[in-house]
Amino acid sequence: MRIGFTKMHGLGNDFIIFEVADERALPSAAQFRALGDRHTGIGFDQALVLMPPRRADTLAYYRIFNSDGSEVEQCGNGVRCVADLLRRQGRAGSAEIRLDSPAGLITATATEGGRMAVNMGVPDFDPAALPLTLPAEDQYSLDVAGERVEFGAVSMGNPHAVLTVANVASAPVATLGAALEHHAAFPKRVNVGFMQIVDDTHIRLRVFERGVGETQACGTGTCAAVAVGRKAGRLAAHVKVQLPGGELEVRWAGPGEPLWLEGPAVVAFEGQVDLAEFAHPEVATRS
Repeated sequence: MRIGFTKMHGLGNDFIIFEVADERALPSAAQFRALGDRHTGIGFDQALVLMPPRRADTLAYYRIFNSDGSEVEQCGNGVRCVADLLRRQGRAGSAEIRLDSPAGLITATATEGGRMAVNMGVPDFDPAALPLTLPAEDQYSLDVAGERVEFGAVSMGNPHAVLTVANVASAPVATLGAALEHHAAFPKRVNVGFMQIVDDTHIRLRVFERGVGETQACGTGTCAAVAVGRKAGRLAAHVKVQLPGGELEVRWAGPGEPLWLEGPAVVAFEGQVDLAEFAHPEVATRS
């Protein structure tokens, strides 16, 4: 089966976006791994698959697959790209774009300068929402890779642990991120953010994404970091977040209120691929 796709990115956090008629047309996990290979496939952090809407008040239902073939619940940069693509294609009839996902409904609006703002919903600090097998606390502590690690935890439709560090540039993102991602306290694994607070309106952030590794930017990770920092009383309602790939903005009034994520969405190129070429076992296991 040949599919057309659009390659997009939000601050270097890159995606392929394509449509299928129903679940039977979804690529296999092995095919997603092969497509995600940056040397022999297309290359991406996540693939976002658009499907027919399941609700009359939405434009589409989307599912998200990591480059390792695993499926995840939400992707902040990815949904901004999806919303922007539908706007570019003239399929959004109003300023508000409503989409459905495994994590629930998402609303997006275009802003000045070609940026896209997305209502990411209300941050959920209940450990069961991640899930996290620890009693609810403002700050958690675990033994990870031979050291005691303290972190905040929140669900943005997907699970996040956020560590506050003195200098994000020297933070052990690759080693500690991988160890915490797979800790037994997180039965479905976890995304790990390393946050340096510059002041109450400005943070620096690096994110080790579940099933991907460190990315240039992570939308839900950005939301999670601000939510954890604001809940602790250390951040204001409007925060600029500097990531390796650039800057995102978050607005959050506080607990019980929805959180908004804003940033650029860029089309890199469009193409076609024959999934049959990625069905052979030697190809499907290349990553």
